[in-house]
Amino acid sequence: MAHLLGAEQVFLEFPTKTVFDGITVGVSEGDRIGIVGRNGDGKSTLIKILAKRTEPDQGRVTWRGGVRVGFLTQTDQIDSSITVAQAVVGDRPEYEWASDPKIRDVFSGLISDLDWHQNVGSLSGGQRRRVALAALLAGEYDVIMLDEPTNHLDVDGVAWLAQHLNSRWNKSTGGLLVVTHDRWFLDAVCNLTWEVYGGKIEPFEGGYAAYIQQRTERNRQAAASEARRQNLLRKELAWLGRGAPARTAKPKFRIDAALELIANEPPPRDSLELSKLATARLGKDVVEITDVSYQTPDGKSIIKNLDLIIGPGDRIGFVGANGAGKTTLLGLITGALAPTSGRVKVGKTVKFAWLSQDIKELDEHGDERIFTMIAREKTSFTVGKKELSTGQLVEQLGFESAQLQTPIRDLSGGQKRRFQLLRLLFTEPNVLILDEPTNDLDTDMLAALEDLLDTWPGTLIVVSHDRYLLERVTDTQYALIGDGKVRHLTRGVDQYLELRRARLIAATGSAPTTANSSGLSGAEKRNLEKELARLERAIEKAKAEAAVLNEKFAEADQSDFELLGKLMTSQRENQELFDSLEEQWLTTSEKLEG
Repeated sequence: MAHLLGAEQVFLEFPTKTVFDGITVGVSEGDRIGIVGRNGDGKSTLIKILAKRTEPDQGRVTWRGGVRVGFLTQTDQIDSSITVAQAVVGDRPEYEWASDPKIRDVFSGLISDLDWHQNVGSLSGGQRRRVALAALLAGEYDVIMLDEPTNHLDVDGVAWLAQHLNSRWNKSTGGLLVVTHDRWFLDAVCNLTWEVYGGKIEPFEGGYAAYIQQRTERNRQAAASEARRQNLLRKELAWLGRGAPARTAKPKFRIDAALELIANEPPPRDSLELSKLATARLGKDVVEITDVSYQTPDGKSIIKNLDLIIGPGDRIGFVGANGAGKTTLLGLITGALAPTSGRVKVGKTVKFAWLSQDIKELDEHGDERIFTMIAREKTSFTVGKKELSTGQLVEQLGFESAQLQTPIRDLSGGQKRRFQLLRLLFTEPNVLILDEPTNDLDTDMLAALEDLLDTWPGTLIVVSHDRYLLERVTDTQYALIGDGKVRHLTRGVDQYLELRRARLIAATGSAPTTANSSGLSGAEKRNLEKELARLERAIEKAKAEAAVLNEKFAEADQSDFELLGKLMTSQRENQELFDSLEEQWLTTSEKLEG
């Protein structure tokens, strides 16, 4: 495949660490690369270097002649005085961009809820972020680089973005580099994964699931090699220590062999351990919501006639579009908001801890340092049956000793979120509420967070657009679709997406003038409706086949690598078919909408 851009022998150092130590990477036509690694290891710096936004200390970055590169950073700045339309399409006349199907697709997928003529300055941070993403995707680029693009997108928005990127170029053209914590998105979009770690970049074939499988196998092989090396090391060191005290001379080749073994001792990978903190006792009653409705001061109905019982140990997830009322519902549950009608009863022993989306709680502590702030709030902690000091527990949550004196204002977004979660756990809550907890966290930290939540003894309530996390740590999911109702999802997030599709089809069927206004004849409309029905049947068939393959994989002899390989190939082919059918479904439904 043709080369698009790359970096050769790149070195970069910051005052306190070496970020890159002689890396060489390349991006070719058809590459869809997901970049993973811990917070602070250089993921964002890497794409800034490749985008020529940051100069390395040594090495060079090369672009193919005429290549067009689009880059979405985490801190895009848009002129507050211009309108949404100007930010996305510039000064192009309306008749020109309105006839462009790509721009119409971007508009409907990302910013259909915004006023086209609204000033950017009046938008929230999340809305501005979506406008910046829309402006990028409306352009023509050979390579697109995205730094945390799924932040501020709901489940529908993430699914749309994956579909858009998969259909933007054909499979053998274009290049994509994306830094994201969203593991479902990595699997849906990427065919390569780069892990940034210790100043190096390690490539893996496939998306997140394939990356985890390959990394596990490499770690297993490395562990076996290390065990052999340790055995040899013990023998050599024992030999060096043997012999009469007066005999100090050893053959030089044996000493060199032992010294070489010691010199090759690899630095241990930072371990991130999160264990169960003590929780306050939780009684039988947690939260009981009876016929609750909520309206905004201007009369807009957000929640209608909700009945919900949350019990001790329940693990509940809420999913829904932006603006559907998820955060409002959390406010009603905790008592932060009073219902317009109905009753919310909270148990007497309930102790809430709420990790908010924006973690503004830390703003007033910007000049304080991690260690002194924690030590002031609490000096010892019970983890499992052990009592730990402040320093021990903070280090278990992924902060190195050198970072404990870092001012709060200098922490990255992921570090702030991790630190605020730590502070909440110190209060020993028994009902933990997480509002979009995965924003800014790296994939290793997400795995550690999931391990913590697996052992969480209290009640857990999660609002997230990260379907991987939602289905991993919660037992029951509910959907807010925007009509004020809260629906129980017996089949998880897939059922939520089906409900959204059903609403779309219902809206299309009840508004034939929309189809006619798009230029479709009655026959064309009927044919599209038939095609939509056919695709839905095919999607259900692919889902059923996936379930059968998963069952076969679970029952297979795990030592039969040939069989496991065939099953993995079938799973991958079925997933590709499913993705293709979903893409066709979206394209067909858009034609029906006009």
